[in-house]
Amino acid sequence: MSESDVAPVTTAEATPLVPRVAAPVSQRPLLIGVAAIVILDQLVKLAVVRAVPVYDSVTVIPHLLDLTYVRNTGVAFGLLNESSLPFKGLITTALALAALGGIAMYARQLQAHERWARVGLTLILGGAFGNLIDRVRLGYVVDFVDVYWRNWHFWAFNVADAAITVGAILVFFDLFLGTRHASRSV
Repeated sequence: MSESDVAPVTTAEATPLVPRVAAPVSQRPLLIGVAAIVILDQLVKLAVVRAVPVYDSVTVIPHLLDLTYVRNTGVAFGLLNESSLPFKGLITTALALAALGGIAMYARQLQAHERWARVGLTLILGGAFGNLIDRVRLGYVVDFVDVYWRNWHFWAFNVADAAITVGAILVFFDLFLGTRHASRSV
């Protein structure tokens, strides 16, 4: 048998079975996005605090939307706002820090193709940091968006809360509608 009688080995046949390691994903876009959300949130809150006296309202769209400056000493959606727990500020700050830590760890393990989840977690982290800054600096979170219809009012919220909400929707969208592989656990 001569060399011309032997079939050439193709690249695919010669490639050893080595597991593919995903290329590291740059955290820079995430960090820039988080910083942008925090800056926007803090600037808008500052403008509201300077323009609207606490517990006063400015009508934006009659019978639908007001800017109402409130101080939220509780957690999400005003939960624990009326509570007089000892060390409530410390407890809510610790909860926020724990949530931020968990979210940051989850964000670091995402792959490049998980774009919706990465954008969602960027929004969540930016919003969480924006509210944490208020909580540490002021002892409460500045809320001001008041959406209502007749006598029904949604909880007052802010830019950070809106970022967290949209981010959570994007993460769930990616989690439930994105492509997952059976070999990869969630």
